[in-house]
Amino acid sequence: MDERVVRIQEVRRRLVRDGPPWTRDHERDFETVTLPERDCDLLRDLLISERVETVVEIGLAYASSALAIGEALVTIDPPHPRHVIIDPFQDIEYANVGWNLLCLAELDSIARLVGGQSSFALAGLATQEFDADAAFVDGSHRFHEVFVDLYFLRSFVRPGGLIVIDDDWTPSVRAAVRYYEKNLGWTAIPGAFAGGTLRNIGDDPAAEAVPRCRALRLPGYRAEPPFEEFHPF
Repeated sequence: MDERVVRIQEVRRRLVRDGPPWTRDHERDFETVTLPERDCDLLRDLLISERVETVVEIGLAYASSALAIGEALVTIDPPHPRHVIIDPFQDIEYANVGWNLLCLAELDSIARLVGGQSSFALAGLATQEFDADAAFVDGSHRFHEVFVDLYFLRSFVRPGGLIVIDDDWTPSVRAAVRYYEKNLGWTAIPGAFAGGTLRNIGDDPAAEAVPRCRALRLPGYRAEPPFEEFHPF
């Protein structure tokens, strides 16, 4: 096995086993915030199967998902791998612990951390003729901010590319995604996160349990729908 992959896997194993070297002063903050290991593995495997070269990630925190994305990129070993991570809180809220873990895994050679609110950072990427194969969205969970993140991502994630959503069990995130499914032809990839973590919608014990993550494929073309064809969501 490639020694680079071995190094990343070791950092991932230690993070799962021991937790990060530093956490915020919130009870069980790492366990609450981070993407569980099995979901990280499914994310990694999905990206490998898609042979991605450039991935945009919104939200870094303790770097569990970022390490999985980095492992996918190193495993694929494309000519020019790129991992753009947007997180306004990595330094002021997380003391750069996630970024330091990426550096420990020697993924800083392919990763770039962008500070600032995701909507502004994504707007900047959209004006740079930037292209990506996939995105992983785990930033703000407010409806309007998720909606804006997805709006900008669709402008530079390639036609037929992937957008993976974390915390799809939250009503605000589900509602934002539903607009793009109903009106722009995004389609869920069945079974992409089968075997992953389940959560009840809205954390309501009586509600349906759904996978925490959901993968969606963009249409094979970029087009704006006529405003007359709006579908309520």
